[in-house]
Amino acid sequence: MPEKNIKILMTDDHPMIIEGYRNTLLATKKESQNLTIDFATNSDESIDLINKSIAIGELYTVYFFDISIPPSSDGRYKSGEDLAMYVREKSPKSKVVMLTMFNESYRIHSIINNINPEGFLIKSDLTSRELASAFQAVLNNPPFYSGTVNQIIKKTRFSNLDVSEVNHRILYLISRGIKNKDIAKEMNLSLSSIEKKKKQLKEIFSIEEGDEKSLIEKARGYGFID
Repeated sequence: MPEKNIKILMTDDHPMIIEGYRNTLLATKKESQNLTIDFATNSDESIDLINKSIAIGELYTVYFFDISIPPSSDGRYKSGEDLAMYVREKSPKSKVVMLTMFNESYRIHSIINNINPEGFLIKSDLTSRELASAFQAVLNNPPFYSGTVNQIIKKTRFSNLDVSEVNHRILYLISRGIKNKDIAKEMNLSLSSIEKKKKQLKEIFSIEEGDEKSLIEKARGYGFID
């Protein structure tokens, strides 16, 4: 079988974690796979390597992005999510794997909707065996989601409720105790638009007008928020 060259960029602000990932992939790769693994510990290092690969026409096959990493010095890239969005634009054929410590339902849904990663791994779920399985699945049969991600997705899908991305974010902000005027400011919408969308949410979840506490409880029960 001919050798397959696979170029990987790992971005995580913990060098020991990167080293662990690297060692696992090298130890578990298939004989036909030749891995070249670069790493970055912040957004500036990552974007430099991404742009360099684009400039020389040697795109990375797979990107691993930790979501919580130091922002770029120009403020343009604030997280691994921003870097992943950039890769989706500039290198659409590359595979993207998101890694994170958090397990908030809203954020997981948001990342899947906005990035649609080939892999999504919660670090607390991760073992060497799972990382090795995830890597091969991402290459050959994506997507691969770790257990926690799958549980959250299944819970909301089984509800059969149609909640748009905008309404989902409003729901999340309501659950955090954010007032209407501040939600409007954050989402760049009018106050009347926020009120209309809150009314829509109450209709979707079959909640009586004005009963915001029940809305949050029901949305939490269906797994849309934590």
